[in-house]
Amino acid sequence: MISLTLLHPVQSTPVQNWTFEHEPVVRVGRAVDNHVILYSAVVSRHHVELRRMGREWQLVSLSSNGTFLNGKQIQQAPLTDGAMIQIARSGPNLQVHLTS
Repeated sequence: MISLTLLHPVQSTPVQNWTFEHEPVVRVGRAVDNHVILYSAVVSRHHVELRRMGREWQLVSLSSNGTFLNGKQIQQAPLTDGAMIQIARSGPNLQVHLTS
């Protein structure tokens, strides 16, 4: 199971939470066909995908605006429990929670 928590941009407190138990791919972006929809000008229509690979999850950036994992810009990287995803340099922050 994977959960994503949108954090307040200033206070870093939880604003919204999404949990996915059986989805092999979770899509995040501005378009309405994503699992997680974020309304921000710096968020691409389809910004990132979180892909289940066996028992692990991978973060894949689909955007030219950039995706940052724990402060480092990535194109693709493994996810760990508690990881922080930043959508574009000035965009929203999502915290990742992984459970078996």
